[in-house]
Amino acid sequence: MKTRIISFVLIFMLSVSLAVGQSTDKAKTSFAILGGMNFQNLVGTDTYGNKLENDMISGYHVGFNIQIPFAPMLYFQPGLLFTTKGAKNTYGSLTGKYNISYLELPLNFVYKTLLGKGNIMIGLGPYIGFGIGGKASIENESTTVESDIVFKNVVVTGDPLLKAYFKTYDAGGNILAGYELANGIFCQLNAQFGVVKINPEDQRISNDRSAVRNIGFGISIGYRF
Repeated sequence: MKTRIISFVLIFMLSVSLAVGQSTDKAKTSFAILGGMNFQNLVGTDTYGNKLENDMISGYHVGFNIQIPFAPMLYFQPGLLFTTKGAKNTYGSLTGKYNISYLELPLNFVYKTLLGKGNIMIGLGPYIGFGIGGKASIENESTTVESDIVFKNVVVTGDPLLKAYFKTYDAGGNILAGYELANGIFCQLNAQFGVVKINPEDQRISNDRSAVRNIGFGISIGYRF
């Protein structure tokens, strides 16, 4: 686990160093801290190929990004976030919930232009996520049963049945739009669309047709300096 986290951070540092080397002289590199709310879901199909009917859950994200100019009004904006994702579903009197924690590396390209006393900004780009923890729970009116999320690429015969399994890595695309004041305070709306299957291959199930992806949106508030 420690080796994977170190590799993840090294990818972030490499992407920043390459972009800084290509930045222009007219605009300076800047840093920002940010945080906010997530509204996330797990979409796709179940073991039988039926569409998942999950509900969104709320979560949060916190972290930082580096804004690197590479052309007039265009910026490369890599970041590093701690973020929570998941979903819930209700079966009669039972409610199941997944809360998954990720370290996430967004690699956004942002366009900024003057509007009033600040800048409007729009951006998009890919993200890579690394699962570091989480909880799965089932509850009714009087009882809650909770277990840790287990990260595996392949679930084999003999693995516990009453565990929630997810792949370690997630990846997808970001879209953002927001406004940044001249003093550095900004607010932005974010949307994410996972493109890789985050449920592992399950060798305990024949003809498994499940395919689960992360999807969601949120709002961030931050300060650039």
